[in-house]
Amino acid sequence: MMRYSIRGPHKGPALLATAVALATVAACSGGSPSGSGTPAASSGTTSGTSADAAPTGAPPSPTPTPTPTPTRTYPLSTAPRTVPAVRDHEAARGPGWKPAPSGGVVLAANSAGLADEGRLLAGELGIPYRGAVAAGPGDVELALGGTGAPESYNLTVRDNRVRISGPDEAGVFYGTRTLKQSVKGSGAMPEGVVTDAPAKPQRGLNLDIARKFFTAGWIEARLREMADLKLNQFGLHFSDDQGFRIASDSHPEIVSAQHLSKAEVRRILALAQTLHITVVPEIDSPGHLGAVLRAHPDLQLRNVQGTPRQGAIDISKPASAKIVDELLREYSALFPGGWFHVGADEYQALTVRNPAASYPQLATAARQKYGPQAGVQDLAEGWLNDRAAVVRAAGKTAKAWNDGFFRGGVVNADKRIEVEYWTGKEIGARPPAEYLAEGRKVVNLNDEFLYYVLGEPNQFTYPTGRRIYEQWTPLVLRGTTPVPARYDPQILGGRFAVWCDLSGAQTMAQVADGIRMPLTATAQKLWDARTPTLTWEQFRALATKVR
Repeated sequence: MMRYSIRGPHKGPALLATAVALATVAACSGGSPSGSGTPAASSGTTSGTSADAAPTGAPPSPTPTPTPTPTRTYPLSTAPRTVPAVRDHEAARGPGWKPAPSGGVVLAANSAGLADEGRLLAGELGIPYRGAVAAGPGDVELALGGTGAPESYNLTVRDNRVRISGPDEAGVFYGTRTLKQSVKGSGAMPEGVVTDAPAKPQRGLNLDIARKFFTAGWIEARLREMADLKLNQFGLHFSDDQGFRIASDSHPEIVSAQHLSKAEVRRILALAQTLHITVVPEIDSPGHLGAVLRAHPDLQLRNVQGTPRQGAIDISKPASAKIVDELLREYSALFPGGWFHVGADEYQALTVRNPAASYPQLATAARQKYGPQAGVQDLAEGWLNDRAAVVRAAGKTAKAWNDGFFRGGVVNADKRIEVEYWTGKEIGARPPAEYLAEGRKVVNLNDEFLYYVLGEPNQFTYPTGRRIYEQWTPLVLRGTTPVPARYDPQILGGRFAVWCDLSGAQTMAQVADGIRMPLTATAQKLWDARTPTLTWEQFRALATKVR
């Protein structure tokens, strides 16, 4: 808004005199009309006559009132409109910042590690990247430093400059996402200071490429989408009954015809690293191993009648542990991130009325390994602990599905394994508060809200962004009821999950379109679990505008 300080109008003769005086000043200040550069006479006389000149002997003209200088007053700024919304904005008065050819992206002292972030942002804003030089008018300066929480940042707009600072590269990167979205949505970044940080440290997307193959290009597009939403974890479920989708050096015989090469995986990982996304690989066992068992049928679990169980490996056989551990070590070396998901869900030996009677070999192995009171459940729990130990030796934190954690047995799951809570429908289902009361750390993949299951089998329906936005928070681990707020620090975050049970139900393009708004809503609630200020319709319109 522009406001001008304008004096009252001149009236009568004073107006005429003022006009004459101003015209004279204007003519004199411009130099000689001939352009010779000779200064005009300072006596106030001119060569020649003018019809508008004052007659000789006339009283001197009154001193003109100085021409007012326009000044601009700005209203207080409002927070930038982004998805997810920033958590705090200190308003200020000023024009804000807009990209201009005279500006660029620069790095502050001791911030050379932000070169990738700087080049990316410069390309997105259409301004030059100038590297480690002093910031000037119109510039965006990226700076490492400060003592904030991990992934936090401050973004300051003042005097036609932007400064984004944070204690780590991820935080500064998220500040650049805020700037990018604000400029895309409104053309500018408002004056003031943004102070921002995520509510949860793990925020992401889970993708099942075992049942349905997704190309490297499709995955890379999702990573870029995730980065703009400040999501930082990509779970990759690449082994199941239907397929094993990454090339293997240790066991090439198990790999499906459609698969990602290791070169493609490394390209995905390189992109993810630049976007501050950790890729979490998953090899699910002792269930969901059908693709492995097709090449090794001698390891398939069979009941007392000799009937095989789909996808289940016989955990009483040493060869079963050997092949799974070889795969865990191979892919721990391929994926550099700090987690490895070892599965542990839906082991078919535990879905029958009497596991010991149906699978006597498992019961015998349990007693031999864990004592006379041990049963099949304990053997399965020990399997989980042993696989977790393998990835821990490779420098990873193990994750496992909640239905692989049992109560009341001789063997308990290692407390260092992160519980990925997805369901309460299994036999002997345990409510989420039980895991939390044991002091366990939990990640939210609530199948009531966060499961996008292709073809909608088993009463699954495609989740909507609106329902996530209006009803879900990280505390809602099972069904629609939140756990007590005192457990909030133990809930590390969550991921929206795509499962391809009926793989032909949607194309890759349909999946991308179908998950767009649910993933966007999930990102908002993981960044800030408080009730949003925008209505769903406002949020959806904003997301369309800024992304």
